Amino acid sequence: MNEKFFDLKKEKQDRMINAALKVFAMNGYEHASTDEIVKEAGISKGLLFHYFISKLGLYSFVYDYSVRYIMLELSTGVSAGETDYFELQNQINLSQLQVMKNYPYMLQFLNKSREENVSEALVETEDKRGVLPEKYEEIMGRADSDKFRNETDLVFLTKMIEYTTNGLMTEHFLNGSFQPEIYYKEVKQYMEMLKKLSYKS
Repeated sequence: MNEKFFDLKKEKQDRMINAALKVFAMNGYEHASTDEIVKEAGISKGLLFHYFISKLGLYSFVYDYSVRYIMLELSTGVSAGETDYFELQNQINLSQLQVMKNYPYMLQFLNKSREENVSEALVETEDKRGVLPEKYEEIMGRADSDKFRNETDLVFLTKMIEYTTNGLMTEHFLNGSFQPEIYYKEVKQYMEMLKKLSYKS
């Protein structure tokens, strides 16, 4: 990419990033149209390619940008000393809420990218694909398991939470009514229910 992209006003940078995130999140790499991206961003195709050279260059940039941005939010939003499983989940969710306030489609884009099967897109992002999963695993590895009922399977519980949060996010997007605060409130209700079911009395 052309580093002069970062010389643009932040509002214009974010408009272009958000347009790319939205179109890639909704369509995947192969079916994403640069025509749709420039229309969404309100810019010319010439300007897009001036900064990103190609659709692949843009995809690679927004993937790397997303990973870095979320890592930064997690580093400031999750307490290093926290050991309560559900409070760690809550802090992760709050960090993600901050992400979605600025970049509504960022998490949806990364979720969609996990289904990616176009080789050039996979190769271009290969070295970054393990960064966030490893970070989430490291955070949740701090959780105190003594609070759980004996029959609670933490691996199963964590997967259930992942499927639930991703499913809720997708549902909100498909309904065309996505509001980060409403999504977070709904997720928190599920967490409170799971906590009651999973922790010792």
